[in-house]
This record gives sequence, C-alpha cells and structure tokens, in this order.
Amino acid sequence: MAKMIIKLVTSIGDVVNQDPAVGDRLKVVFLENYRVSLAEKVIPAADLSEQISTAGTEASGTGNMKFMLNGALTIGTMDGANVEMAEEAGEENLFIFGMRVEDVEALDRQGYRARDYYERLPELRQAVDQLSSGFFSPRQPDLFRDIVNMLMNHDRFKVFADYEDYVKCQEKVSALYKDPREWTRMVIRNVAGAGKFSSDRTIAQYAREIWGAEPTRHVIPPPDEGRQ
Repeated sequence: MAKMIIKLVTSIGDVVNQDPAVGDRLKVVFLENYRVSLAEKVIPAADLSEQISTAGTEASGTGNMKFMLNGALTIGTMDGANVEMAEEAGEENLFIFGMRVEDVEALDRQGYRARDYYERLPELRQAVDQLSSGFFSPRQPDLFRDIVNMLMNHDRFKVFADYEDYVKCQEKVSALYKDPREWTRMVIRNVAGAGKFSSDRTIAQYAREIWGAEPTRHVIPPPDEGRQ
C-alpha cells in the first residue's frame, strides 16, 4: 500500500504539473531517497510543515521540531511532537486542526463510517471518484482501486473524519501567508519556543528519567599523545 501511495503522488504530479491552468504556478514533487543530506536543503527552505497524522497514532516526530527551529510554521493535528510544540510555542502559533485523542476514541465507540463523509462532502467525493475512475491513471483505470477500497472500508486512521477541518485550516494558512509581517511574527514565536527540543536537554532528561543517571563533574583526561 505504501508503494501504491507513492505511485499515486507521482501520478497526481503528472496531472497537476502539466495542467495548462496551474502547471506553471503549482508543482507536485516527490523527493526520492529522503535522507539527512536532502533534509539539510529541504527543511531550511520550507515555509509550512504538514504533520497530519491522526491523533493518538504517532509516537513522536522530531522532523516537526527541525522544521519549527528552521522557521517553518506547522499545520497538523494534536498528535506526536505537535503536542509538545504547541505547549512550548502556544497552540495559537500553530495551525491545529482535526480530532483530539478523545474524539478519536469517541468515534471508535460510535463507529467510523467513511461513506458518511463521502456522501456529505462534494469535494471529497469528487477526489475519491477521480481515484476510482482512473482520472490520474488513464492507461490503468483500476490502478488505485485498492487505495479507494482501503479509504472507504478499512481505514484505521479515519482520514475522512479530519478532511473538512483540514481544508478550513488550510484556508487560514493561505490568509495568514498574505500578511508577511504577521506570518513572520508567528515564525519568530515558533523559533523562540523551540529551545526545549535541544539535544542537550533531551539527553539529560532521558538519562535521568530512563537510565537513572545524573550528571557528573568527573573530567576524563585527554589521552597521552606520547603513548602508543
């Protein structure tokens, strides 16, 4: 499924990038072999970081913090590292959307039905229908049917439940981006709130809370350069 999702991203890119109306204004790019050397280029260049895992499903996410420290604002759910970032910078300085953990648990008890959202939200329905009809894969119309089946019948992440709020939150992002001064203020507040996420603090906390080790004043002398 993961490889099929990557295929979907590249197929959407083929359509968007060649579209005569938006092709010269909007590009979809999939970065292969994402690694530290590539992150060093991408992270400082980003304006917005999307961290959109369903609440309660992501254990952490230090990439979120790297974007935060390098001046990108975050649109995301209250999940993983986003929770800590909101605590430090203030939730008002992130673009938070979607269900909280208690909402997800309540939806589990109630029963999640993807079709309810599909039938109620025309834009969402159009996107799903494009996947199932072969709009993004005209030579293989059934190529993405498994993705549609997963979203409609077996989606443990409940993607559709957060869709409407995500779109509204992206509208807030667009509105703020048109105000460079206020956008910059929010960036500064994010960077200023990122101090807690230093490696020194993290290692010290892990040592104390997990390994029961405390800092020591003992200094290890340098090796004798004359010894072999």
